[in-house]
Amino acid sequence: MGNGRDNARTAHLGPWPRAGASAAIFRDGAVLLVERGAPPFEGMWSLPGGAIEPGETAEAAAVREVREETGLDARIAGLAGVYDVILRRDDGTLKGHYVLATYYGSAVGGDPRGGGDARRAQFVALNTLDAMSLTPDTFAVIQRAAQLLSRRDE
Repeated sequence: MGNGRDNARTAHLGPWPRAGASAAIFRDGAVLLVERGAPPFEGMWSLPGGAIEPGETAEAAAVREVREETGLDARIAGLAGVYDVILRRDDGTLKGHYVLATYYGSAVGGDPRGGGDARRAQFVALNTLDAMSLTPDTFAVIQRAAQLLSRRDE
């Protein structure tokens, strides 16, 4: 079992899994990433995203999260996929389970800046992603989204 602090921190959030949305947003051969400012994955880089609010569509949540975490407006082109993020404690018990609808598209104007729970936001060239400390599976999701976007542009 987890410690009381973990249970107290998550008890108000309801049962697992929780629904979330994210977006792989591209501009000029680069993808928009945010540095996480809070657990899980604090200090690592990932796609902007977060919880879907009651009554909100997954796509609308992705657009909202991009705006909140980067200050940019996103033009969504499609759905890249649905992904599970399952977090376990050292003893194997469930710490968290998120089901993320990940969209892809492009940014509309402006320069990114960190906001919400993102410390920083920036466009990162696709050929430099291997040097980034990315959250699990983010690299594969970005690759899939980039392929889907390039097919749309053909």
